[in-house]
Amino acid sequence: MIVCPNCNHHNPEGAAQCEACYTPLPEMMACPNCGAPVQVDANFCGQCGFSIQAQEAVLPTALESRASSAQSDEVDLPLAAGTALDLTAIAAASSPAEPPLAVPLPETLHSALESLSTESLSTEPFTPEPPTLSSLPTVSLEPGSHPSVTQLQTHRAALVHVRSDTEMYLPENLPVVHIGKPNDRIPPDLDVSGFPDSEVVSRVHADIRVEGDAYYIEDLGSSNGTYVNNLPLAPGNRHRLRMGDRIALGKGDLVTFLFQVS
Repeated sequence: MIVCPNCNHHNPEGAAQCEACYTPLPEMMACPNCGAPVQVDANFCGQCGFSIQAQEAVLPTALESRASSAQSDEVDLPLAAGTALDLTAIAAASSPAEPPLAVPLPETLHSALESLSTESLSTEPFTPEPPTLSSLPTVSLEPGSHPSVTQLQTHRAALVHVRSDTEMYLPENLPVVHIGKPNDRIPPDLDVSGFPDSEVVSRVHADIRVEGDAYYIEDLGSSNGTYVNNLPLAPGNRHRLRMGDRIALGKGDLVTFLFQVS
């Protein structure tokens, strides 16, 4: 199905224009990684985050490198006319070299080695002395003297509404967080319908993808667009969020949030 970027109407595959509003539909292709439909000029897959432009650039580069390596391997070794092989030199080169003769050790070095071996055999084994009570450290058993327990710090990301200073924390253990307003197709994880001027926000507006400690936002073809730090975010592309990034849902900077990680 192809979703109309103007009215979000679902159109059949291969449709050139929207059946509801007659808006020209973007050309779609299948993601090489997961098979989800994405726009032809998209840099990343909106479903799995796969880099489409990098995949297309790898194929010609690999073919050029193989062709250049094949040309470099073809080296002609011409044999001069009338060159005769010296069989005697080849036989001499292929014969194994004779092992070196053993050099006898001087008498002084031989006697020194014998004395060292005798001393090592006659040395008595070392027996450590048992510790005394006075040398043992005293352990304090006072109440409350427990070692400090290392606590793991967990990071929580949130969107802070600029006009009302309201915090919306991203749900934990969700790889994809949907932002929008209530609908029957993709219910939002972050509902912004209660904020002023929310009519500029689409029901299915944007996604925030969580990959380890990194957060990425991408527009899902909303009607009024998504802006990061006052710059429009093209549908299908994603932007890595950093502390303090300004996210505007829709035009006019009416529904704006600040990205925070605590």
